[in-house]
This record gives sequence, structure tokens and C-alpha cells, in this order.
Amino acid sequence: MSDLVFLPAYQLAQMIRDRQVSAVGVLNAYLAQIAKHNAKLNAICTLDEDNARQRAKQADEALSKGENWGALHGVPITVKDLLETAGLRTTAGSMSLKNYIPQHDATAVSRLRAAGAILLGKTNVGDLAGGYQGLNDVFPRVNNPWNLDCTPGGTSSGGAAAIAAGLSPLDLCSDFGGSIRQPAHFCGIYGLKPTDRRVPTTGHIPEAPGAPRCMRQMLTVGCLARSIQDLVLCLQLIAGADAAQPDIPPVPLDSPTDKILQNRRIAWIDEWSLYPVAAEIKSAMRSVATKLAEAGIPFEPWIPNFDFTAAWQTYYELAAYTLTYAQSLTVGDIRKNLAFLFRDGTQGDRDFRKLGNIAGIGLPISLNPTLKGYFEALTERDHLTTQMDKEIAQWDAWLCPVAMTPAFTHRERGAAICVDDRRVPYSMASGAYVVPFNLTGHPVVVMPIGQTQNGLPIGLQIVGKRWREMELLAIAQELDKAIGIFQHPVGY
Repeated sequence: MSDLVFLPAYQLAQMIRDRQVSAVGVLNAYLAQIAKHNAKLNAICTLDEDNARQRAKQADEALSKGENWGALHGVPITVKDLLETAGLRTTAGSMSLKNYIPQHDATAVSRLRAAGAILLGKTNVGDLAGGYQGLNDVFPRVNNPWNLDCTPGGTSSGGAAAIAAGLSPLDLCSDFGGSIRQPAHFCGIYGLKPTDRRVPTTGHIPEAPGAPRCMRQMLTVGCLARSIQDLVLCLQLIAGADAAQPDIPPVPLDSPTDKILQNRRIAWIDEWSLYPVAAEIKSAMRSVATKLAEAGIPFEPWIPNFDFTAAWQTYYELAAYTLTYAQSLTVGDIRKNLAFLFRDGTQGDRDFRKLGNIAGIGLPISLNPTLKGYFEALTERDHLTTQMDKEIAQWDAWLCPVAMTPAFTHRERGAAICVDDRRVPYSMASGAYVVPFNLTGHPVVVMPIGQTQNGLPIGLQIVGKRWREMELLAIAQELDKAIGIFQHPVGY
């Protein structure tokens, strides 16, 4: 293993600029790591080796002439297989797109390339952005590098596994219902879900190619990395207005204040009452509280006066409306989705099933969507966003769990998940703590804070104010010094 493959992207970029290492040398180190480990992880589903080698060579030649392409000059990156890449297969994990080669890059991909990044390959996903595992019919199942019997989460499955195992330093990905945050938590890495509409989603699947643009709320493009600094760098490069998506506002990134953590107002909670978390996650969250106290960082236990039940229901109402028109489903896809809804609605504790009720929410909308119903759901979203804005205004950041469990063993989509001695419906176990912030659009950073007794990672969410990502990331950097526990899995 080369030490290069576990260095953060920003440091690799500096080393390449300073001629301490060549872009070709960095690329070779990653290709060797991929050759050694990807067969058991299935993290990278499409490798663009020839073009990457050519581009790395050009990067070194450019530097020798005094040319600098940008902040990521010569640094290899990966891109989630839901974001279009010109000339490189983009399948979204769907058999209907298994041979789809886009003519254009997604906007965020184009911006990273313009900053000098070298596209190494595409990372594996859950099919059509569905589910909390890396399962699809095009490529083999994605495995968690910490334990191959466990899922790395989803749908940014391959991206999280690749970052954790040193197959990539930076993965461009997306989050519609926790798809950045849950994999970051399951794989022990860092993730950023920006404010809704901070980063263009142009070129993201779904929508299916050629379909009308339906994903107008709750979907965000962000990143996975091994350091907060890389999240900062990536956001600075991909954020901003897009002529192809005129509802992305030209709002500049905020400037963080210089307040030290000891003068911040930090809220903390180890569990929401409706959604009990595993004992080892509660223990890790309480360890965070102890570390904060030892570092002299004030914090207060807090839960917002917020209707989480309404947020859950409204999220799935809007998701049903959106995906009804955004996905181009085959008969096989429809059968799989119905089987998933049946399992999710019939497995697990009865009280949790009644609380979740995804099939009861989504199926009537999918079968008979109405414009009035859609607007009513949007109106409720406005109310809940305002409610969360008002509640979180008093805090600089709020620390809370990411999911009810650490990484779970591979299973059929929709199969119940054990949270200590209770069986919880599949979607609730991984979605309860993340979908509220897709609904309200608040930015979230995930960072690793510890491990279970079986050596599986545990992360936490750091929730901030909308449109204040740079402030949130500055707080996360300071918190990382006090409570972060990043390490890569043994054997990589």
C-alpha cells in the first residue's frame, strides 16, 4: 500500500503543484490500490484508466511549463454513477441505462474537471438511486471495507467504500434521502450534504435522460472525503448558479466568523424519542459529550420543537410525486419496488411500521398523483422548513445521530433491521435521522466519532443553518480536532 492513497485531496494537490510527487505517480498509486482491492469491494464500477493516464501525463507536462489548471490539478477523483460524465458510461445502476454514454458532463463534474481534477472512474450505486445499500442489476453488490459481510450504505455506496479503502481521495455524489450521510457513517469517513439548491443537480439521474426535470427539491449534490478540508475545497468548486438550472440562486458562499468553539452555541442529542438508536451509537454520542466537556466546549442537550412525524410523511409524499415522473421504470423495476414496499411495510415492530407507513403514503400517490396533492405537500414542506429555521436559529450547530444502527449485514431491500432487541422497518432504520434535513434543506456534515465493539464505524451529523455551509464546515473542522476519530480499515 502506498501512503499516497490515504492522503487528503487538498494535500495531494499541493504536493503535485510543489513537484514533490507527479500526477502520474499519484494516479499509479490509486490504480494499484484499485487493482488490489476493488474486486472484493465492487466500489468502482467503471474504471477510465486509459483516459486518466493520458490526463495525468498532460497534467505533469503542463506543470513543467508553468501551467496550473486549478485547485485540483492532477488529482484523481471518482464520480457517483448517477452523475453524467461525457463519453463515459453512466448507468444509475439500471439495466435500462447499462449502455448509456452521455454527451455532456453533469455541471458539478464539469466544474471539478475545470479545476484540474482527473476522472478516475464511476462509483457503484443502489439501482436508480434507491435503497440504503449498493444493490443493482448491472454490477455486483458493493461491500463495506470494514466488514465485507456488511453494506457500506447507499446510495453513494461505492463512493463511501472507495474513500474508506483508499481507492479515491474525493467522490462527487448526491443525497436525496441520506445517500451521502448514511454511507459516510457506515464507512467511517466525512460527508457533506449542502443546502438545498446550493449546488446544481444538472446531469443527475434520476431524472431519466430525456425526462422533464422533476427533482426540484430535496436532491443535493455534495461529496465524500477523508477530511473536512476536502469537503470545503469541493464545495467551493461546485457551488453556484447554473445557466442550465435557473432556479439555482446566485448566492455566494458565506464567510465564516472567527468565533472559537468555546464561544459557540452547540446543541447535542443522543436520540430522538420516536426513533431509538442502538446502544453503541448512544454510547458514542455520549462520548462526544464527554470530549466536548473536557475540551471546555459548551453544549446543551436539545431537541427542536419540530413535528418529525409530519416531516417523515411529507418527505415521502414529495418523493412519491417526484419519482413517479422522474424514473423510467421497466416491468422488472416495478416488481422490485412493489416487493420492497411489501417487505418494508410488513417486517419489523408493528408500532414502527404504523409510524413509517411508506407504502400507505407512497402507493396512492404513485397510482393517482394529483397537482393539488403535490402543491399541498410543497406547502407543508414550506411550513416545516420555517419551523426548523426558527428552532435552529439559536444554535451555531446541532449534533445528532446519523442512523439508528451502524452498518448492517447485506439483505433484501426492505428487510427489517435489528436495533438491539427491536426489529425496525428497513427505511426507518436508516432514514429516520436523515430525511428531515432533505425535506427542510438544511446543510449537514457527517464525521466519524468512534467504532462499535465489532469494529464498525460510527458517525454523527452536524446540522447547520441554511446557506451557512462555510460556517458549518469551520465548526466541523474545530469539532474534528476535539472529537473526530478517522482511520482507514485494517488491511488496506
